[in-house]
Amino acid sequence: MILIYTHKITPRVRYIFKHIFTRILLIDIDFCTKVEDFIAHNGPKLSYTKSPLGNEFFVKSNDLLFEQGINNIDISISKWGRVPCFFPSGVKSTIPFDIFSASFYLISRYEEYLPHIKDNYQRFTAEQSLAHKYNFLEQPVIDIWAYKLLEALKERFPDYEYKQRKYKFISTINVNNAFAYKYKSFIRSTGEFVNDLLKLKIFNVLNRFAVHFNIKKDPYDTYQQIINLKKEFDVKTIFFFLVGDYTSFDTNISLSKNKFKLLIKDMVDYARVGLQSSYYTMQNINLLKKEKERLEAVTNIPTVRNRQHYLRFSLPETYQKLIDLEINEDYSMGYESHAGFRASTCTPFYFYDLDFEIQTPLKIFPFAITDVTLKDYLKLTPKQSLGKISDVKNEVKKVNGVFITVFHNESLSNYLGWKGWNIVYNSMLKFSV
Repeated sequence: MILIYTHKITPRVRYIFKHIFTRILLIDIDFCTKVEDFIAHNGPKLSYTKSPLGNEFFVKSNDLLFEQGINNIDISISKWGRVPCFFPSGVKSTIPFDIFSASFYLISRYEEYLPHIKDNYQRFTAEQSLAHKYNFLEQPVIDIWAYKLLEALKERFPDYEYKQRKYKFISTINVNNAFAYKYKSFIRSTGEFVNDLLKLKIFNVLNRFAVHFNIKKDPYDTYQQIINLKKEFDVKTIFFFLVGDYTSFDTNISLSKNKFKLLIKDMVDYARVGLQSSYYTMQNINLLKKEKERLEAVTNIPTVRNRQHYLRFSLPETYQKLIDLEINEDYSMGYESHAGFRASTCTPFYFYDLDFEIQTPLKIFPFAITDVTLKDYLKLTPKQSLGKISDVKNEVKKVNGVFITVFHNESLSNYLGWKGWNIVYNSMLKFSV
């Protein structure tokens, strides 16, 4: 156990120290605010305040963890070795910046509470983030900082027994379109057929007929392939099913179709299942509740995992609604347009609500990369995409973090724009597990 002295133990202090020491470094900590208790302690100890008490391991504190609410903060980026950092702490500090305030600023998504311009989908954009502006979006800098802190702690306290966490990989699959052609309503199928015909998409028309008459398998029916790979590589896999009503943004088949229900039930037997909340649930708790209950009626188990469709969430409102509905895990923390770490960490963390200044029970699982990002935004070929995936995965593996990816069932179809992407998924599992 390492004893932490600080002049005031705030919810922010407790939260970020627990994340860095307990979740990343697997080090037990305790806090004290009495100088005499700190001085009397014979084991490893660290002070976090404005001035050192003696010759202890000292980190000079910024004011951020002792404030409440949101304030405009001037941030100047410097370097700790080769790693960007901010909130410099002066020469007396054992490390050159306030790692705890900087980590809290990033992981709480403090900047997303500040005034910003949203994109066409009402989302905070990667381009406005500190990580993108200073080119560290593809580095989990909080974890990197934590490991550099660990090096300094080992140098100061060499006799302490340090544990080491293990790298993990989680494959998540979004099911926005369970099938390309099958099980859609007559009106919808007819409309899509006419549209393909008018646009002279003869290949699509022929495939549509072949699937409807059971000559060919529906190209998006890749579920057995995903399950087989899950078993082969022993990879944790989570399917997120979109079960909302049809809109221009939510185009899955209706849950009234028995084949869709059976598909979900089958996946529950082989993998974990979560809800992909539809486009308009971002600020509509009644719609979110309806979809949660709809999925539960099929699975007969509580829905505890969520991902927002189009990654549409607004802080803190969307997360507050998930908590109200007793959803325990969210997998929306990332950008569709960029690879990397939106919250600058590859360690699952609990959402800190800056409105109420509390750590909530909602656990956030930040993903690092999506198939759509690679193909549609970065315009990478399958081969180039594997290189990007490998680069990001290596950043996670250096700090023994959790590497989470987002693919879609159609990504493995080898159909139309997804030709060659089934190999990407297969190869990714080989080098990521």
